[in-house]
Amino acid sequence: MSDLVGHEEPWAAWRAAMAGGRMHHAWLLAGREGLGKATFARAAAAELVAEPGMKQPSPEHHPDILFLSPLPANDDEAKKKEEGRPYLRKRNISVDQVREMQRRLVTRPTLGARRAVVIDAADELEKGAVNALLKSLEEPPQGTFFLLVVHQLGRLLPTVRSRCLVVRFHPLAPPDLARALDAAAPELDEATREAAIAVAAGSPGAALSFAEQDLGATYAVMNRLVQSGDADFALRAQLSGTLGARPDRDRQLAVLETARMVLVNAMAHADDPMRLRIVAAHARLVTLAGQAPTYNFDPGLLVLEIGGLLASVARTRESAS
Repeated sequence: MSDLVGHEEPWAAWRAAMAGGRMHHAWLLAGREGLGKATFARAAAAELVAEPGMKQPSPEHHPDILFLSPLPANDDEAKKKEEGRPYLRKRNISVDQVREMQRRLVTRPTLGARRAVVIDAADELEKGAVNALLKSLEEPPQGTFFLLVVHQLGRLLPTVRSRCLVVRFHPLAPPDLARALDAAAPELDEATREAAIAVAAGSPGAALSFAEQDLGATYAVMNRLVQSGDADFALRAQLSGTLGARPDRDRQLAVLETARMVLVNAMAHADDPMRLRIVAAHARLVTLAGQAPTYNFDPGLLVLEIGGLLASVARTRESAS
């Protein structure tokens, strides 16, 4: 996605600092997941370390850009990463990873005068890793700058926040989100594109994830469930058909998030009784989404429950009796 779409203010702050005489050594990029903070960090790091007249490697292969993120969960997942396939990660960035990064900081940058350290995400640092990182933030090596991606600012210790310049990333307005999605996935059909924008709540990452899961038909059925209910279970059968026989965990999570956003969008046009039903159904979807990464849900039963929750929003007193 374009690193400029919807994030002109962070870029203006970053480039003004680079042009000034004294640049802060630690930047905290804060905002909900999927807004493009990590993309910004990679591009900003590349600008930081670039030397005029010298050809630069890509950020991922640049010797003066260090990346810290949770490692693959096991050897099998590490192999998937090496092959360029999606892989499961550990829950946290370990203290050993931070210490290895610090050992690399004792040498001078390789290609220029500056080095960047990108931590994605800093709120995934384990406790020992946070304490180790503090030492580097308190006494940063000459020419070293830190970019800390943070999804939940409240999870980060005040001692870390106090040493960083906070740059906030906000959800994109629908026109900006549309531009970002068109740049990343120009092949999308109009129905999927519109649905992705509707459920993403201003997050380019969420919109792209929705589009990759091909949930346009699912979104349409979910809206019909909310609007008309499902007395004969026909719409729930259609919903199941749009998801396939064995949706994997990522697809299940994407479906749960889509259902949640369908309810959020329905709230804007609901009367008071319907609002109460939406709140109850939304709370259950949030619970299911929290359980899905670790529980071994039966996909068929999960889809039936999601469909039932959506249908319950439209249920009238007569149809419920």
